[in-house]
Parts: sequence; C-alpha cells; structure tokens
Amino acid sequence: MNTSRRVLLGAALGGVASAAVGLPAAQPARAASWQLKWSPSASDGLGAFETIEDDRADSHPGGQPHIHTTGNNWRFNMHMADRDTSTDRQRHEVTGLRTSSSSYLKWTSGQTWRITYSMYIPSSLKATTSFTHIMQMKQPGTGSSPIVVQSLRRVNGVQTIELKLFESDTLVGRTDLGPLHDKWTDVDFQIKVGNGSAGSVRWILKSGGTTVIDKSKTGVDTFLADRVRPKWGIYRSLGDTSGSLQDCHLLLTDLRGYQLV
Repeated sequence: MNTSRRVLLGAALGGVASAAVGLPAAQPARAASWQLKWSPSASDGLGAFETIEDDRADSHPGGQPHIHTTGNNWRFNMHMADRDTSTDRQRHEVTGLRTSSSSYLKWTSGQTWRITYSMYIPSSLKATTSFTHIMQMKQPGTGSSPIVVQSLRRVNGVQTIELKLFESDTLVGRTDLGPLHDKWTDVDFQIKVGNGSAGSVRWILKSGGTTVIDKSKTGVDTFLADRVRPKWGIYRSLGDTSGSLQDCHLLLTDLRGYQLV
C-alpha cells in the first residue's frame, strides 16, 4: 500500500473511531417477564373460552346448562344422571383462552405460559379411586391423551389433589384435599411447552394466603403435536369404588393467562 493510501485509510478509521466516541453503551438484554394475555370476567360468560363441552351426549337436558356464570364465577354442575359420549364417564368442560369472538391464544412449542385462578371445591366434589380431573392440558382434537392433569384422587383411602404428567405417569406434586374443601384455593400453574425433555411445569396452590404446595418438574415432555390447550371443569370416571360420586359442582373465578416474553 502506498503512503498516500495509508494516510487516507488511517484518517477514515480515525473518523469512525471518533464518531463512535459518545455513543451510548450497548444495553443489556431485557429480562423475560410475564405479560398478561388473557383476563376474562364472568360478564363475558362462556365467551371467555375457545370451546364448550356441556353434556355433549345430550344425556341430561333437564340439567342444562351444566356450565354457566353466577355472580363473578364460572360454575360447573355435575349430576349423577350426566353421561359423556363414552358412557362410563362424565364430562362438562371448557377449553382454551378466547380473546375475541374470532381469536384465541395458541400455546406452541418453545413458549412458556402461566395460568392463575381461584377454585372452590365443595365437599360434595370428592376424590375418587378412578380419575376425576378438574384441569387438563391437551392437544386440540379428539382421541389424544392429556399432557398434564390436575386431579382429585384417593390414595390409600385419603382424599388428595395432585398434578401429574399423564403419559409418563410422573407425579409433580400431591397434597391433602380435605383442608381445601368448602373454601377458595388459589392456583398458579406454569408450563414450558417442549417436546422430549424440553418442557417443564410448576404447580402452586395457596389457601388463605398460605402456600399449600409448590412443586416443579423440569426436563419433561409437555408437547404432543400442533399446540397445547387448557381445559377446566369436571371430567370423571364412573368406576369409583369408594362411594364418593354424588351430585356436585366446581366454581372458578379470577382467571388470568400470562406468557413469558
């Protein structure tokens, strides 16, 4: 390189360096935080949800609607006469998080979501020896197994509430149901949607401001295909052997959905 070109290049580089002086320092990456994406009220009625499964077999017209709002709550009524399309079980559930008449939230692989709400479990809604689910995470469509279930289960004769990863039968946490009967319980459920070992879940229950249980599982499978969709309500088998089945109901309120972004 000749002398004149070296001088010109040095001047140009010096100009760039001079221009860089005084620029603000690079900002650190913003920490991820929970962003509120869904906050329905009972005044939205059943329009808060993507779909409704209220006596889809039309087994008990006299009891309809089994799912409705009352005051600030969503109420799910279950009668002994009710049957699902599979007649060995009962199901009244709502699915998904609707944000408008034409849109709803879609939980896809790699995303992290959080649901908080309060539930009232009366003593008439008992734990059973067979399945009684009051929240599920599922892939939309028929025929797919649940991904995560929050269930009322009798264990050695004791009524409990538990959270499990369904396919692997992995217990996330379990606690006595008795102290939670006939009062409001706050639920905080978090899920990282991931295939294989890329997923995780966290489950927190609080009663009267006191943490009853706070359990997590990482490195777990929380994705089947397409997307994940929450479900709430009463879905229970009639195969209980403890005599615990009776007319009952479930109340939900203050439903919120957050995404970690």
